[in-house]
Amino acid sequence: MPENVIKLWELSSTIGGKKINLPEMSTLDAITRQLPPGYYSTFRTFDEGKRVLGLQAHIRRLYEPADMQDVKVVVNADALRKYLRNILRDYSNEARVRVILTGEGKVYVVIEALNLLPPEIYLEGVKVVTTAVQRKNPRLKSTDFISTSKSTRAEISRRNVFEALLVRNGAILEGMTSNFFYLMNGELGTARHNILLGVTRRIVLRVARGSGLDILYHPLKREQVPNLSDAFITSSSRGIVPVVRIDDVSVGEGVPGPITKNLLEGYVNYVKQHAEMI
Repeated sequence: MPENVIKLWELSSTIGGKKINLPEMSTLDAITRQLPPGYYSTFRTFDEGKRVLGLQAHIRRLYEPADMQDVKVVVNADALRKYLRNILRDYSNEARVRVILTGEGKVYVVIEALNLLPPEIYLEGVKVVTTAVQRKNPRLKSTDFISTSKSTRAEISRRNVFEALLVRNGAILEGMTSNFFYLMNGELGTARHNILLGVTRRIVLRVARGSGLDILYHPLKREQVPNLSDAFITSSSRGIVPVVRIDDVSVGEGVPGPITKNLLEGYVNYVKQHAEMI
């Protein structure tokens, strides 16, 4: 599939997957903003479109809010897996997938070719900035946030900034499209409350505990950034991305630290062992 081609399917229990087009098909976010509000999950494939890391957790995060609100969903979770297998069968390379479940119970699948980050991103790290933008309900991955944060996303893209970190009452909680981790005094820290509990976040915590790290479940105060030795963000499509600068403050030595590198290696090995068949 050419790099710039994004495809959208509306799923149905009677006719299967119907490919549709919208006026704006340039990005996953542009498509999402044109669909009715609801919930979504985004992930990448492995093994030429055959496997996904934490797919069951992604699907559960999508369907649980609908179940709690007694939304009659057009396609159930088992059928969604079948449709994903059929759709991805035509892709010889890896894909980035977004599944959207609207408040009306409709299910959409958006797929684009996966463009991996350049290797130097993982070797050299990235710069991020802080923002006062907030999620309405951090526990739910709602499509509303994609619309309400549109201007901030455009601004960080214009400034060539990799990610924006959400700050509340002086505490760094998470990224706009990621979870945030930091290392200070030998402990790995991450917020536990007022954040989206990402699928990759949970896996990284599992890898960290397996490596013997102590976990501190507490958000980082912005004034503590100069005291950090490492920091990184996590997401399903990008894995672990080292952070070497937050606003105008360097993190540690200004390069990815050894613990972040070890966790990145551990995460890659975990993916090889645990990515599940669709």
